[in-house]
Amino acid sequence: MTAPRLKTDICIIGAGAGGLVVAAVAAQLGIDTILIERDKMGGDCLNYGCVPSKALLAAAHAAETARTSNRFGIEAGNLSIDGKSVFDHVQSAIDEIAPHDSVERFEEYGVNVILGEGKFSGPKEITVGEQKISARWIVVATGSGPLVPPIPGLDATPHFTNETIFNQSGIPDHLIVLGGGPIGIELAQAHRQLGARVTVLEMAAMLPNDDPAAVEIVRAQLVEEGITLREGVKVVATAETVEGVSVSVESEAGSENILGSHLLIAAGRRPHLANLELATAGIDYTPQGIKVDIRLRTTNKKVFAIGDVAGGHQFTHIAGYHAGIVIRNILFRLPAKINQAAYPWVTYTTPELAQVGLTEQAARDQALKFRVINWPFAENDRAITEGNTAGFIKVIATPKGHVLGATIVGPQAGELIQIWGLAISAKLKIGKIAGMISPYPTLGEANKRAAGEFFKDSLFSNRTRKIVKFLSRF
Repeated sequence: MTAPRLKTDICIIGAGAGGLVVAAVAAQLGIDTILIERDKMGGDCLNYGCVPSKALLAAAHAAETARTSNRFGIEAGNLSIDGKSVFDHVQSAIDEIAPHDSVERFEEYGVNVILGEGKFSGPKEITVGEQKISARWIVVATGSGPLVPPIPGLDATPHFTNETIFNQSGIPDHLIVLGGGPIGIELAQAHRQLGARVTVLEMAAMLPNDDPAAVEIVRAQLVEEGITLREGVKVVATAETVEGVSVSVESEAGSENILGSHLLIAAGRRPHLANLELATAGIDYTPQGIKVDIRLRTTNKKVFAIGDVAGGHQFTHIAGYHAGIVIRNILFRLPAKINQAAYPWVTYTTPELAQVGLTEQAARDQALKFRVINWPFAENDRAITEGNTAGFIKVIATPKGHVLGATIVGPQAGELIQIWGLAISAKLKIGKIAGMISPYPTLGEANKRAAGEFFKDSLFSNRTRKIVKFLSRF
């Protein structure tokens, strides 16, 4: 028997970060809302990405803190790491957050949650199994998944992706990581700090989208911890061995085989486009994602695409930001547009590496007139007291003091970067940050000091000296 056709105001495909925000807000505003999810509520971030990776990093950083506590005159003794308990901790973090994204919670909001794979069967129609859904508006929020490159032998070689690596029951003996992007580097350091030997293989340079000087500080820390970094190598084949895996690489130095116990593929992401039948709805797309305009509308103006599936920056917080743009467009009929000028991202290594807005190189590429301001954590009293002084704050600003971007590498960079994102999005001039009162001693004081550097040359110029000397006569 064919299920009766459902009619709704908004139908959302994908219950990840972006889709959940749209569904929750729409339903609570009284809009008839259907949410379709083919796998797990919460999407990649909750189940395979942000949450488990940060939980694993928390355990790893705790181990490293204990291991290096002798620098404070504290001897922690022999360090014992229970791999099963570590991954139990990871799962417990997922389990604690999962109710926030559950079917039950969203049904309480008034969302009609349908579990199954949704695909277009018309310009304004979605089919899930035998169920057909007609919607006034449709939002595609299917996210992305790990890209597994076509390497000879990989199909027959046991390997992890971010979707499977958190299911381990112990720490690998020697983990080979294919990919030097944020996911690969974070998981490499986490496993190394938890006791594994780690080799990272990267075709180009690690963390290529970040400031090279900041990356160098992270690179130096990884090497100091004992990670083997192999940049500029091409993986040409993999194979299973009795002891684990073999990875064949080529570089300027020649060819070689690298042996390890486990292999992690962290070679990038690809949007979930398969089986959506986008052409049926008149929606253009490429392998990089669905084509959208600055309002996130697809070529079918009744369909929006948000988050990873729309291409561009692939971060949970960007999906959430996109959700807000779509809500304003659909529910409030406001022509809201995306503004990428203040997009932030963070790599949660130790030290953390954070970026918002333009890097120095991006500003050069755009032929902009700008100034570069630097402030080292070595001159921050809080960083000194905690013995954590590696890194710096770099700010890119126009000659008149409008902030274009900021790079921070160092302790709590992901927290410290946020004030620079506010400065960009609110169009605050750098003097506002220089003039704020920052509690002492805090890491945040480094932001104030960096901002103050912008005015150093003019403050201590001959002209200013003459003015002060003149005023001193009265």
